[in-house]
Amino acid sequence: MLATIEEAKKELEIAGQLNPGPWTAHSVNVGIAARNIAEKVPGMDAEKAYIVGMLHDIGRRVGIVNIPRHVYEGYRYAMEKGWDEVARVCMTHSYPLMKEEFGYEPTTEEEKVIKDYIWNCQADDYDKLIQICDALATDYGFVILEKRFVDVTRRYGIMETYIRGWEVTFQNKEYFEKKMGCSIYDVLPDIGRTTLLCPPPWKPGQNKV
Repeated sequence: MLATIEEAKKELEIAGQLNPGPWTAHSVNVGIAARNIAEKVPGMDAEKAYIVGMLHDIGRRVGIVNIPRHVYEGYRYAMEKGWDEVARVCMTHSYPLMKEEFGYEPTTEEEKVIKDYIWNCQADDYDKLIQICDALATDYGFVILEKRFVDVTRRYGIMETYIRGWEVTFQNKEYFEKKMGCSIYDVLPDIGRTTLLCPPPWKPGQNKV
């Protein structure tokens, strides 16, 4: 089951009131990127891509949280709503390496639930699409992948899994471009201008909205 476009927009509006920040604008742009790419891919549902893209970070409604917490909270909230397709993307969007992300034994209950889900899940085109759109969309627009990777690294630092995740993201870029018959950048509005912008990276505790 899936939320409607109107429900997704309303959920983001409410979530933004609960936890103000640039993440809601980022979520809207992830949805736009996913819709625009899906429109060019035979067999994909652009409306579904738009909705799951908008709601991929809905777990952030609970406040400023780390990756496992917002993944878990998003999954839990979407399942409570009966939106299993949204819940799936809430789980998979932060883990482009899927099973390879968990080369360790989680200690928190949240990560144990996530690992169990990911280990029993095979990434489909919607999972891959939101993973790559998450890396294309900022709160102020769309940027090339390299720019987004630098932005995230400036905020959180560098880890080995990031580099391997980048490789998977570039592979997914090529995967979708073959299906689209064009560059993913061709369908992202004003990407040439926004890629050249260099706002300071937002960090938790700032009041940028």
